Amino acid sequence: MSAIRKSDLLSLLYRIREPVYYPKNDLDNTLFIELSPEYLPRKYQTKAPQILSRFGEQDGRRIDISSMLRDDLLNIKLDEVQTVDRRDQFSLFVPKHHRAANKLLEIFLGLKSVDDLMAFAAYARERVNPALFAYAYSAALLHRPDTKNLMLPPVSEIFPHNFVDAQTIAEAKESADILSSPSDRVAIEIPQDLTGNDRDMEHRLAYFREDLGINLHHWHWHLVYPLDGPTAVVTKDRRGELFYYMHHQVLARYNVERMCNGLDMVKRLEWDEAIEEAYFPMLNSDVSGRDWPSRPANLRLTDINRPDLQLSFSIDDLKRYEERIYEAIHRKVALDANGQNIELLNEQGIDVLGNMVEASILTPNADYYGNLHNMGHSAIAYIHDPKFQYIQSAAVMSETMTAMRDPVFYRWHKVIDQLFVEHKHTLTPYTAEELTFGGIQVTGLEVCSYNDQQICRQDRNVLQTYFMRSDIDMSRGLDFTPRGPILVRVTHLSHDEYAFTIRVNNTTGRRVIGTVRIFIAPVVNNKRLPTTLAEQKTLMIELDRFAAELSPGASTIVRRSIDSGVTIPFKQIFRDLNANRPDDDSYREFDSFNYCGCGWPHHMLLPKGSRGGFDMELFVMISDYSQDKVQGNGEPALGECKTGMIICGLKDKFYPDRKPMGYPFDRAIRTGVNTLQNFMTPNMFSVPVRIMHDDQVRLGQVLADQSVSIKDLNQDLVNAAPPTTSFGVNRATIANNRATA
Repeated sequence: MSAIRKSDLLSLLYRIREPVYYPKNDLDNTLFIELSPEYLPRKYQTKAPQILSRFGEQDGRRIDISSMLRDDLLNIKLDEVQTVDRRDQFSLFVPKHHRAANKLLEIFLGLKSVDDLMAFAAYARERVNPALFAYAYSAALLHRPDTKNLMLPPVSEIFPHNFVDAQTIAEAKESADILSSPSDRVAIEIPQDLTGNDRDMEHRLAYFREDLGINLHHWHWHLVYPLDGPTAVVTKDRRGELFYYMHHQVLARYNVERMCNGLDMVKRLEWDEAIEEAYFPMLNSDVSGRDWPSRPANLRLTDINRPDLQLSFSIDDLKRYEERIYEAIHRKVALDANGQNIELLNEQGIDVLGNMVEASILTPNADYYGNLHNMGHSAIAYIHDPKFQYIQSAAVMSETMTAMRDPVFYRWHKVIDQLFVEHKHTLTPYTAEELTFGGIQVTGLEVCSYNDQQICRQDRNVLQTYFMRSDIDMSRGLDFTPRGPILVRVTHLSHDEYAFTIRVNNTTGRRVIGTVRIFIAPVVNNKRLPTTLAEQKTLMIELDRFAAELSPGASTIVRRSIDSGVTIPFKQIFRDLNANRPDDDSYREFDSFNYCGCGWPHHMLLPKGSRGGFDMELFVMISDYSQDKVQGNGEPALGECKTGMIICGLKDKFYPDRKPMGYPFDRAIRTGVNTLQNFMTPNMFSVPVRIMHDDQVRLGQVLADQSVSIKDLNQDLVNAAPPTTSFGVNRATIANNRATA
């Protein structure tokens, strides 16, 4: 029998409804997890000899879990965890479910060794709800000191049914069964108009809402920042503020995307009005075995009484929680459970508010402020069967990996976002003096898209988007199917890579470090009129934030889009169609990719734009890094995977910026300023840019190589390209960028 490797732990996340003793494919060969008959679920024990002998002669590594299951492990009670049935549609927003998940997470975190974790998790996996298991086990792997460096697979590999329609999955299974050789298999293409057509106006945004990377990000963010669990796991630096800012940025992106498609900005979900938008997900849950329920148009929110979930609340409860939170915002203090005031105007105020609104276990007063965000999700998720009359499971709003597919997600989060915006407007606006970085002037800003040869295109300040096709592998999540890759091909938004050129004049007479903050926002509103800054600031999309050295005198900063602190790399979501064709060797190579998960998908960094061009304003600010830096954080360790630190923070570290998230656009604008030009101080600059969209779909284009350093790229461009086709860098004054975390 083989010793356990840490990577073996990941095998328990694959083919999660297959029995644990079915063979698992790891990087080297086939892994067999062996259990004695008495440890199998009771329904299989009488047939155990026939079942287990099926794999006895096959080659592969074998781990005998039975010999590791000591009495102390077998005496761990799973009663509370098993209150969630194996076939239930698991939801973190249902208190009964997240209590059960929290209990299992506590058990996994309390196990003393990797061997104990592997043994008990293999035992528990056969006995608890698969989705609950995947959540608690994944969270444990992320947070245990001895496993936190394992790279989790994307949840689309664990539960492909939550991302790919049932018809495509059936076709892919048929293909895999008939074509037993992996090299013979071809990708099954998912149609773009899967969940509707453009007779429904909202379908214009389906490419955004149903994007694989966007939904992976949402699931992974809530995995990193669970709302319940051991205090040490839930309590993270600026956790409540990150809840606000991540969702605020999602809403800004969605609004801009709507404007690119000729639609009005998203409307707040009103308590007493019918929900105009319908949603038909076309997905089948492999946990419940049922289709995800649809929501017809014009349903209304109503009281929820689901005895199957021990879930009962009224819409009046939610209204009351919202009113109490607004009361706290306007009073500028919240009440804790003992009736004591908690200040909301200090640096921690936004964090307190975020934990209160979600609400996580860190909320200051759960009885008084309630559970607004999570109950709102549940009210929508069960709107089609609020009293369990039809024995229907939850809709997509119940699950973090599917909620962003539904148009109503954004209407609900408009309700949530308005609470935070209201709070921000109680804070004193920044003065021009507070926004200024003395002695630093930004004198120029330019952006250029570059081609495969990394040469800047002729049209400056023009960005290009398009749709492209990429493959994902579902084989690890499709139970009882032949081994080897099972590919589907999705069509998604993407863009040409680009680079910013920022010209700076440093008159301080010394070398300083600045924090470079880059945003983009529309220049017209829904009525095609010029936006006021008050409108524009709510639509500011943060594209990047990093530190740069500024030598005395004139200098130039070049920053590539591929290095953005918002996104995770393209290859963490999709296969490289050129390098990873479906054969055995490339399959193993694909398995070895690092998946960090938390971060906005790089292919969705830019809004779509439009065929004729969508006009936006590109803004840069350089603030004083000595005032922004966080002591003791340091740089990411060599070999750490890339995360979108701006909306995800840094693993096991402080958030890497002391300024409020969204700075300098997080507060109301100072009196008398109503345009971006009037707002700017010498350390800021803006230029108009245009985003052009090409309707032609591209296949297999690989985004720029992550391994090329910014310094090397800059130097290659300067040496190889004439001034009219390079980034426009002053060759004598290229700054050494330090992309900090």
